[in-house]
Amino acid sequence: MKLPLYHIDAFTDKPFAGNPAAVVPLTEWLSDEILQNIAAENNLAETAFYVKTEEGFHLRWFTPTMEVDLCGHATIASALVIFNYQDYPEKMIRFQSRSGELTVTHEDGWYKLNFPVDQYQIAVPPPALAESLNVAFSEVFKGKTDYLVIVDSEEEVRNLELDIIILSTIPARGIIVSAPGDDVDFVSRFFAPQSGIDEDPVTGSAHTTLIPYWADKLSKTSLTAKQISKRGGYLQCELVEDRVNIAGQARLYLKGEIEID
Repeated sequence: MKLPLYHIDAFTDKPFAGNPAAVVPLTEWLSDEILQNIAAENNLAETAFYVKTEEGFHLRWFTPTMEVDLCGHATIASALVIFNYQDYPEKMIRFQSRSGELTVTHEDGWYKLNFPVDQYQIAVPPPALAESLNVAFSEVFKGKTDYLVIVDSEEEVRNLELDIIILSTIPARGIIVSAPGDDVDFVSRFFAPQSGIDEDPVTGSAHTTLIPYWADKLSKTSLTAKQISKRGGYLQCELVEDRVNIAGQARLYLKGEIEID
């Protein structure tokens, strides 16, 4: 069996930056075991699989070790493939997913995701959080799947020296660390060793928590953001009631074919 494979760098307009994702279009669903094995073989933060439906597309995302509920950069990557390589005539893509309906529009080189906001609340930080991050934090919140840790400055986010083994013991999908930005509204980094990803380069889904937090903190609904991992990425963000718009650029790195028995 041969399957098409696309490797996309999302939340960037240049190669070797942003967050890489694999996209595998399917005509019908394969077994979960095969999907997970493909994602493990790709060994990227996420591999996205989609199947065309009457309403749009059914979309799923897998890390090298597990299926996840929501992924921004692999959704942008899937949209790039559909808009550019699937002869798709519409201006909006509708995805059905484990997180409900998600849409993507494409204009002037930007892919705009529309995602539901995360519901987060003030949290008592687990002891391993302070021990693993080794930085003073002013606030800690817990969303549906992630902890959000607020620190004072971009420099502290950029220079984090953490213990990834201790961090991996925290019961969550991952840990977001964020601060006000020097030349954007806010910056962040995202760590998810629990999900098979020590540090994710640019995490669209984490911004479903970050955008409502910073919109409230800064009293504005349109925001700019950077995820300041080694690869880095830039996002344009907007809070719209109980949804968020997350816009980023993307580019094709590789187009090939998987061959499995």
